[in-house]
Amino acid sequence: MIKKGIILAGGHGTRMSPLTKAVNKQLLPIYDKPLIYYPLSILMLAGIKDILIIVNKGQLNQFRKILSNGQRFGIKISYIEQNYPRGLPDAFILGEKFIGKDNVALILGDNFFYGQSLTTKLKNCRKIKSGCKILLHPVKKPELYGVAELKKGKKVHSLKEKPKSSKSNLAVTGLYFFDNKVVNYSKSLKPSKRKELEIIDVLEKYRRNNKLTAEFLGRGGAWLDTGSIDDYYSTSSFVSALENRQGLKVACLEEIALNYNWINKKLIRDSIQFYGNCIYSQYLKKLIQ
Repeated sequence: MIKKGIILAGGHGTRMSPLTKAVNKQLLPIYDKPLIYYPLSILMLAGIKDILIIVNKGQLNQFRKILSNGQRFGIKISYIEQNYPRGLPDAFILGEKFIGKDNVALILGDNFFYGQSLTTKLKNCRKIKSGCKILLHPVKKPELYGVAELKKGKKVHSLKEKPKSSKSNLAVTGLYFFDNKVVNYSKSLKPSKRKELEIIDVLEKYRRNNKLTAEFLGRGGAWLDTGSIDDYYSTSSFVSALENRQGLKVACLEEIALNYNWINKKLIRDSIQFYGNCIYSQYLKKLIQ
């Protein structure tokens, strides 16, 4: 069972410059809430309450101002500053003390997930005792992604990074579930030609040991990477359309916590006071009426 989660929210966000010159990308708004709320909601939906957020050096207070220590959401949030981006596996090296002897989930801070049965899938992934489980989703242009080919069932047969040709259109999303071996695997890596540690090299170690399995987001699910300007605004439009049509919020952290009995109505009232008079607060008021 995975009890700890890491959100990688560092990086320079160069594809979204000049917006990201002054503000971390994960603090920019996706419709009515900061981008960081969305990956955080995924870990919370999975039932993970102990969360580490890795941020750029000098940006710690920006995240603390909106999230604090997580008490408003009935969870525990801690932070580590990253001097410079060294690749995704660096999250496990920086977070070694936080992880301890536990298994851990990793989600990229700019990834967006949505789906009707998503919570059930997340809870099932969290049950992993050994090995690694990745979340896959079909894409139109697999040459732009890391792609997995499967054996019968859900065992991963091969992994290819941005293949020119591939039998598979299943992209590896930015959500991973690992056993504790991920720390030592990450520490043993050598930088790639990009001078970064590569997550696909970690996944390969699990695959060679026949310990890499997959879960599928599903045909009705959505996975969006908000790393570029176009994808960022497409995601914001997607959330806007969903919320205005359904009258329900996506990634309302207080609602998730209330449904899981992690917080009470008093903490919801505290959140309403914290946010002030806004649409988000109006939604929270309806939750406790």
